[in-house]
Amino acid sequence: MTEDEINKKEEQRMYYDMMLSDVYVDPAEEIEHPPVAISYGEHSYNTKNGVQTYHTPLATYGNFSFVQAPPKSCKSYLISLISTAYLNGNAGTRGGDLRGHRTDEEIIHIDTEQSKFHASRVFKRPYEITGKPYEGYHTLALRPMSPRDRMGFIEWYIEEKVEKVGLVLIDGIADLCNDVNNIEEANLLVQWVMRMTAVHNCHIMTVIHSNFGSDKPTGHLGSFLEKKAETQIELKNNEMAVGTINVSCKRSRSREFESFDFLIDKYGLPKIITPPTLTNF
Repeated sequence: MTEDEINKKEEQRMYYDMMLSDVYVDPAEEIEHPPVAISYGEHSYNTKNGVQTYHTPLATYGNFSFVQAPPKSCKSYLISLISTAYLNGNAGTRGGDLRGHRTDEEIIHIDTEQSKFHASRVFKRPYEITGKPYEGYHTLALRPMSPRDRMGFIEWYIEEKVEKVGLVLIDGIADLCNDVNNIEEANLLVQWVMRMTAVHNCHIMTVIHSNFGSDKPTGHLGSFLEKKAETQIELKNNEMAVGTINVSCKRSRSREFESFDFLIDKYGLPKIITPPTLTNF
C-alpha cells in the first residue's frame, strides 16, 4: 500500500469515526416521536396514564413528504394553506383542522417552474388569507437555474441565509433533476432530500405530478419518493362535488390523517370544507 493510500484510508477512518455518534442507535434508549411540524386533526390512545390525545401529523421535523396530483389540480393552493398554517399556527377560517407547529423556525417556499409574476401570486396568498405579513417567510423562484444549480442553491440558502429552517416547500421537485426516469439521478435527488432533513432537522415537502391516467407519481423519481417519504399526500378532483379537490393520505409512516376537501372561492383563495363531501374514492 502506498503512502497516499495509507493517508486516504486514515482520513476515511477518522471521517467514519466522526459520523458514528450520528448514526448509532442504542436499542435500549427510549427515543421520542419526532416533533410535529404540520398536523390535521387529532387522535387519542388509551394508555396506562389514561387517554392521551395527539395532533395527527401531516409532517414531522427530520422527515420529508410529497404531494402528488394531476396537472392543474390546485396543488399550489394546498401548499399555500400549509404555508399559512405553519406561519400562523392555523389558516384561520379557511384552514379547518390544519395546524402549524413552530416556535422560531423559518419557512422556505420554492417554486421551480413559474415566472416571477406567477410565483409572486402564490407567495402572496398567506398574506391574503390572514391579512397580515410574516417574518421568516423566504420565497424563491428558481426557474432561471439549471437542475444542478437549483439543488446547490437551495443547500447554500439554507446554510447561509436562514437562521433556523423548519419547513422547506419545493413546488416542482422534478425540476431538480434532468430526467425523472434516470434511476441514478432520481435516487441521488431523494438521498439529498433525506440528508438535508437529517442535517437541519427540518421537514421538506415536495410536489410532483401523477402519471397520466394513473395514481402513481411520475417516473423513477416518484417511485423513490414513495419508498422513502414519511407521508404521501394525494390530490384528486372530487367527482361528486364539482369544483372541489379531495386531499387524502395515500401512505404514512405515522397515523394517517383524515381526508378533507377544499375549494377555491370567489376571491381566488383556498378554503377547506368541513366536513368533507367525500372521503374515499
